Amino acid sequence: MVLIMGLISCDKDFEKINTDPINSPSTTAAQLLSPALVNTLTANMNRNRSFNNELMQVSVDISDGDGKVFRYDYRSSTSDYLWNSLYTQLTNFKGVYDEASKTATANSSYKGISLICQAWIYSLLTDTYGDIPYSESNQGRNGILEPSFDKQKDVYLGLFKQLEEANTLLGSNTAIEAWSDPLYAGDIAKWRKFGNSLYLRLLLRVSGKAEVASEAIAKIKEIVETNSTKYPVMAGNDDSAILRWTGVGPYTSPYMLNVRSQDFRTPAIASFFIDHLRDWSDPRINISTYGKNGVNVLGIAPGTVTFTGVPSGYAVGGAVTKQAYFYSYEQIVSSQPARSLQNDPQTGMIMNYSELQFILAEAALKGWISGSVQSFYTAGILSGITQWIPTYANSVNDQVFSDYLSGADIEWDDTQNTEGKMEAIHIQKYYSLFLADMQQWFEYRRTGHPILPKGSGLRNNGVMPARMVYPVYVQSANPTNYDKAVASQGADLISTEVWWQKD
Repeated sequence: MVLIMGLISCDKDFEKINTDPINSPSTTAAQLLSPALVNTLTANMNRNRSFNNELMQVSVDISDGDGKVFRYDYRSSTSDYLWNSLYTQLTNFKGVYDEASKTATANSSYKGISLICQAWIYSLLTDTYGDIPYSESNQGRNGILEPSFDKQKDVYLGLFKQLEEANTLLGSNTAIEAWSDPLYAGDIAKWRKFGNSLYLRLLLRVSGKAEVASEAIAKIKEIVETNSTKYPVMAGNDDSAILRWTGVGPYTSPYMLNVRSQDFRTPAIASFFIDHLRDWSDPRINISTYGKNGVNVLGIAPGTVTFTGVPSGYAVGGAVTKQAYFYSYEQIVSSQPARSLQNDPQTGMIMNYSELQFILAEAALKGWISGSVQSFYTAGILSGITQWIPTYANSVNDQVFSDYLSGADIEWDDTQNTEGKMEAIHIQKYYSLFLADMQQWFEYRRTGHPILPKGSGLRNNGVMPARMVYPVYVQSANPTNYDKAVASQGADLISTEVWWQKD
């Protein structure tokens, strides 16, 4: 009897005692959103620094070793990190949607935010690799361990559907937990503006493909003009999609967490990037000379410093050294004096208002929307500056800004031909895309602008790489679908153009 009573007592409160009160077996949409955003931006920022910036002549690795990105020569293992990181976060963003779809926790805003973030990540993947797993991706729990690769065209059409649904879902303006949203602190209207601005970015990217051009151009016009009330877009810098690092807890910049200070300063600044800012006397070049006693708000104090960058693509054995050429990132842009870019809040860049203005400038140039190309162009430049230097807006009037544009010889010139105007738009857009994952590289591949100088040490026949190759392990983990993708898209090489690049 004693034994029996003992056995019975062992069952008492068994479930309660054996439940971990801290690590819950379930989760919520609110709990998933913030970590997924932080982890996605961590991957994007790391690859922006080591890959995009080297290809696009923002920085130059001073080395004669093999596999140097700035020479269009990099190891196939470079591809693994972004693929692995982004597909992992897609699982989390899809989890946000699933949790927000349950009857007990239904929330249309979390669902809409999830769809925007999924579209953002899938666009990064397809623009980097080409054809990718999309319709069957992240379904391991459903038994799909070898997902098929969707053609890039089909991926884009799917993204457009996701963004349409997101716009509708966010129209309900259902509240979410502000603490769960490090991007907009629960402001649903801003999420909706970001989603539709992202929509414009992606529509523009495929607008050169004859098979979808008419639909893409019509949708751009609908969003911007004919149905703008239904499709609100960013209206100013405050609407920019930037995860602003606070330095507290999980919101510490990956550049601080993952990169040693001396390593962060190791790459030299490329001539193309820094020389333009220097020649324009752009206020972003050296914040330490900005705003002294209300003067010199447009340039560098005479004789204080001469910025000279390292020419990218130099030949092996070219004996380029940093010496007078080297300047750390902290001297390039900052939102307040003496702040290093390594811990700047604005490095968590996803999409900003300045980029949107240049999207509109190109659309107006091509006659797809009405409005002044010049107005969009100048608004893009001004918002690009004030994004990094908010106080600039309080220190400059129309005449001063006009004088800056003319003094830098970057005022809008309507007498140029179309290519000249595209170059003018895209060299400014290049700076608005600073730190925005791989967007500079994507836009260069789409347009050929801005025109980059070519060093004698470039590999790949001097042609900008068109894609990253698929991770090596995909060939063994998903061989059948990998082979189908290569047969459809072309050889798994950095020179194989993706769908929207091909004529």
